[in-house]
Amino acid sequence: MENLFLNDVLKGLSANPKTLSSRYFYDAIGDKLFQQIMELPEYYLTRSEMEIFKTKSNQFLQHTSLNRDTFFELVDLGAGDATKTKELIKYLLKEGYNFSYVPVDISTNALSQLKSNLAAEFPDLQVQTEQGDYFEVLHRAEHNLKPKLILFLGSNIGNLNDEQAHDFLSKLSDLLLPNDYLILGVDLIKSASIVLPAYDDAQKITAKFNLNLLNRINNELGGNFNLNNFKHVPKYSEETGIAESYLESTSNQCIQLNGSKTEFHFKEGERIHTEISRKYNDEILQNILKNTHFEIVNRITDSKNYFADYVIKISK
Repeated sequence: MENLFLNDVLKGLSANPKTLSSRYFYDAIGDKLFQQIMELPEYYLTRSEMEIFKTKSNQFLQHTSLNRDTFFELVDLGAGDATKTKELIKYLLKEGYNFSYVPVDISTNALSQLKSNLAAEFPDLQVQTEQGDYFEVLHRAEHNLKPKLILFLGSNIGNLNDEQAHDFLSKLSDLLLPNDYLILGVDLIKSASIVLPAYDDAQKITAKFNLNLLNRINNELGGNFNLNNFKHVPKYSEETGIAESYLESTSNQCIQLNGSKTEFHFKEGERIHTEISRKYNDEILQNILKNTHFEIVNRITDSKNYFADYVIKISK
């Protein structure tokens, strides 16, 4: 992992413009900071999708062929602590659906904790944890003909640009069968007055989260970034629906990494692109789904119309 991290950092800081991948936000400090972000008053995303799962779980299966007599697998990509998914599980169990829960995560520790929590909360629930990359796990289940309801929540798809999102969904649809469905959670395009504070909160927790990426490079790769010489800069366009995060150099400076003979020179005002957070509407999502095997069958939103969970079927 360290070699991959180092190679990605060297490649990203050598690029023009400079970039660092948001996948490296999440070390122990980053995990804690993101937990704090999700509880911020400005960060509407988690609350909005949670409202959907708490109040509208009955709508997820309405336009599918899945019913109480059909056994299916509920496959949760990037399950984490499954807080939102538990609301759907409660509904499915209460209504007598016949299913098993398959949480997928890269973290063995997260899956172990989740399995223990689920055993305490839902002792009758069938759980089969799967550790690994999404596609690796789905490839392993390629000859499994049981119907699947796939969850990809939290607007995680929004961390990809449209071409990457299309490639991801195309690969996903290739691995699924006609009796399979996807619930895709996406953040909707809305006013900058709502979106920007979610990425630039008053307590500056998001700024700490972004800057912690440099701290991680210092700690793990022997970097000499001075965090006081960089600032968090968020951007959002209502027209394109794209939010982005940057780290901006506040001075002319030179950065080095241990084990690397390469120096990285920054001019005052030069930025490192660290994250994209794509917002969607029906047209954008339909364009991304073109030439995949997916077809939208339902769209469920929260009461403020901030967030949507799309129910999508395989059409082969």
